Amino acid sequence: MSAIARWCHRHRLLTVVVWLALIVGLGALTGSAGTKYNDTMSIPASESSQAMDLLKQSMPASAGDSDQVVWHTTGGAKVTDPDVQQSMTGALNQIAASPGVAGVTSPYTGPRGATQISKDGTTAFATVNFAQQAHDIPNAQIVHVIDVAQGARNSHLQVELGGQAISQADRKIGGAADLIGVIAALIVLGLVFRAVGAAVMPILTGVAGVVTGITGTGQLSHLISISSTAPTLATLVGLGVGIDYALFIVNRHRKGLISGLSVEESIAKALNTSGRAVLFAGGTVVIALLGMFALGLGFLDGMAIGAAVTVSMTVLAAITLLPAMLGFLKLRVLSKKQRRELAARQAGVSVLVPYAHAARRRSAGPGQERGTAFTRWATRVQARPLGKALLAIAVMAVVAIPFFSIRLGNSDAGNDPKSTTTRQAYDLLADGFGKGFNGPLMLVAQTPAAGDQQALTTLVDQIKTVPGVAAVQARPEQPGQALGVVQVIPTTSPQDQGTTDLIDTLRHDVIPKAEAGTTLHVMVSGPTAISNDFSHTLTGKLPLFVAIIVGLGCVLMMLAFRSLLVPLIGVAMNLLTMGVAFGALVAVFQWGWGSEALGAGGAGPVEAFVPVIVISILFGLSMDYQVFLISRMHEEWSHSKDNSRSVRIGHGETGQVIVAAGVIMTCVFGAFLFNGERVIAEFGLALAVAILLDVLMLRLILVPALMHRFGRANWWLPKWLDKVLPHMSVEGEPEPVAGGVVIGGQRSGSQYGPHDGPYDEPELASSNPRIQ
Repeated sequence: MSAIARWCHRHRLLTVVVWLALIVGLGALTGSAGTKYNDTMSIPASESSQAMDLLKQSMPASAGDSDQVVWHTTGGAKVTDPDVQQSMTGALNQIAASPGVAGVTSPYTGPRGATQISKDGTTAFATVNFAQQAHDIPNAQIVHVIDVAQGARNSHLQVELGGQAISQADRKIGGAADLIGVIAALIVLGLVFRAVGAAVMPILTGVAGVVTGITGTGQLSHLISISSTAPTLATLVGLGVGIDYALFIVNRHRKGLISGLSVEESIAKALNTSGRAVLFAGGTVVIALLGMFALGLGFLDGMAIGAAVTVSMTVLAAITLLPAMLGFLKLRVLSKKQRRELAARQAGVSVLVPYAHAARRRSAGPGQERGTAFTRWATRVQARPLGKALLAIAVMAVVAIPFFSIRLGNSDAGNDPKSTTTRQAYDLLADGFGKGFNGPLMLVAQTPAAGDQQALTTLVDQIKTVPGVAAVQARPEQPGQALGVVQVIPTTSPQDQGTTDLIDTLRHDVIPKAEAGTTLHVMVSGPTAISNDFSHTLTGKLPLFVAIIVGLGCVLMMLAFRSLLVPLIGVAMNLLTMGVAFGALVAVFQWGWGSEALGAGGAGPVEAFVPVIVISILFGLSMDYQVFLISRMHEEWSHSKDNSRSVRIGHGETGQVIVAAGVIMTCVFGAFLFNGERVIAEFGLALAVAILLDVLMLRLILVPALMHRFGRANWWLPKWLDKVLPHMSVEGEPEPVAGGVVIGGQRSGSQYGPHDGPYDEPELASSNPRIQ
């Protein structure tokens, strides 16, 4: 790592130019080639996906995306009034002739159209059948349909549009949330470092990594299936980890400069210690994200790739771009006060014994370390670990309680921001026709034998009597066609538990009875059924995924710290962190405690794929904090073999930087609560609450308290296992002090002593005794 740091520092102009060229090049490529995101949630083995594949093969025109144009009259007018009918008929005819549109079903044509006008005559809808599925439709074609439809609006005629394709085109990725998060992070960094240069460096590094990551992901969308949510998720995660990783390296570099190292030597040392930890931390996050491939769901694979690519680019920026920029900044990375004190020491004729202050800390008793707030808190935790541990557990448990009532599913357009056309179309349909009109089920029936058509007709009549069914309509079968399509309108909304129950009733009770004694085969499909199948499959695979993540965490921490107990403590902390994340999700989004205020709609299920992604991200981030905390404790233990002292010093010296990192991540994640998109708000809330409580309750209280109680058992590993496991250095090998001294600010002999960990509190070398 030091070789990389030295090269980037010596060739800093070239390094910065290469990064600028990469950013500009990827941006230009994205502008010319565009992106091709895909929001399909299909599961090949599911009944709903098989039905859609069959429909696509046999009736391509019916397999495209179906969206709605909804209009509503005010001021006593009716949708059947001549001027309204003329205006909307002209718009619908123009839409029907638009590129990519297979046909339009208008309420003004044929007897079937009467069912598309509400009983009070003030609301009507037309179905727009596109020739392709939503993710395959060029965005320009969808926007053209939206513009034509909304062009018919007037003071007494409201026109809105709904459906998957419309929602896809209406989605706005990014926004002010990115800027809010960055500004908040900059403020925190300024308070921590008290230097503009030091505060800006992590921001620039994080932004560079995120920009290259999301533009690279956009180009990957042409090759693999990636959700349109992936860029926003990647931005959310990338900003948080990218700024934090740069923070650790800048913090370490500042200490090197303060101790008297040259700029190049300090950068090299920072990369060789904190840079290694960043590589380990970033690698852990990437591995956790790519662990989603074990679920075998293409929709999640694309999101994992997008986030993993962005995290990888933030790590690359931290170990290449950051050293180059620090080289340009030189001593301006320090505060004015630190620069003055450093200059004063270097101007004198003095010889400083390096790190005598560290020796004094090693010989000091409990409570005699430097009197910072964090060292004092570490002493208090050591004095009464049990009571504080119980308090931390109680806080985490209270926040996690709602988790036990979690319901996974997929929210519908009723949870879109109120200002969007999809939300307004949803509300108009729900008011005029019932909630179920927003999520019709599609029954695809194979009728190979002559009597199967009659059996299907009988089934349609039976479904009309099933509780939870508002309406049933069979499409006319063409001569010689052995495939029938039946539309079933539930009485409940797509995200309601009643709709899920209806799907189960049709599949397990009603349809099997109708198929008995015939060759009729009926499958339940449609967007609502596909989402339901996706949620069911994902819920079934979630325990396996958690087991993989937990096992991975145990192995990595066992390799890093040569201990059995430390990994178990880490796993327990991960589970507590996940519990509070899901508890917050249920309380706000499923119970509706504040979701409307966030612009995320009312109460509804938690998106089925959110827990998997949250688990992946939290595993990586909480592992980072565990590594940063335990590594300092382990370093002290390796020299003193005094557990109480090791835990206290590691706790006190890493507290400030861990809290700063946690607060920055909380600010970045919390900013996305106001993104305006429900699923992104879910990610933002879960990660912000979990990270904040993880840092304040677990890393500052529970972990050190438990390690004080367990004593020397923390560091026990069977000898046979120690021999089998490969050795891994997270922060580089400590370098012994061989009588090295600092003369006039320059180091003679070896470099850092073994107790100069990369996460110590900033200290001025002036605290060392002078030898005149």
